Amino acid sequence: MADALRKSAPPGRAPKAGAPDDGAWSRGAEVEPMFDLLELFFFAYRDFVADADRVLTRYNFGRAHHRVLYFVERRPGLSVAALLELLKITKQSLSRVLKDLLDQNYIEQRPGLIDRRQRLMFPTEKGEALALELAALQSRRFARALDNLPRGARAQAAAFLAAMCDPGTCDPGTCDPGTCDPTIGDPGIGDPAKGSAS
Repeated sequence: MADALRKSAPPGRAPKAGAPDDGAWSRGAEVEPMFDLLELFFFAYRDFVADADRVLTRYNFGRAHHRVLYFVERRPGLSVAALLELLKITKQSLSRVLKDLLDQNYIEQRPGLIDRRQRLMFPTEKGEALALELAALQSRRFARALDNLPRGARAQAAAFLAAMCDPGTCDPGTCDPGTCDPTIGDPGIGDPAKGSAS
């Protein structure tokens, strides 16, 4: 990896002559390593998560806590099974993180409206406040970046990130710009305190 970093192109280097610009990047028999994008993606992610990390350390939480809290706040009424599928993790890896959030009153569980055996997760007032604090912090980094880019860059960035996901693995509510619905949980299940999600 160190050799790859030393040989990489400087960020922003123009594509070499003949590089495809018509959607044909992946059609060839072999894709040349895109070291400029690989490194920029690494460094952008490093700084993006570091913003939230600094806040999370005050609560003795880590990135796993952040991911769970984020999706529970965005989708009140999410079941454990749905969360496991969304994050592509095992129940065992989720259990300690979820216990921390439940014990410290950032998330609460309620029985399902249809199946009372089902335990659905909702953010508490405290959990929602933390989730929104972290979202605002990371959104400020997005805003600073978008301020330096041409009009329409937000939609293009969202389309690029959605295309990076494996087919069928990006939730339309989060990947389609402007259509995110914070009330989406499991189909047909809403917050009992607020009424069913439409």
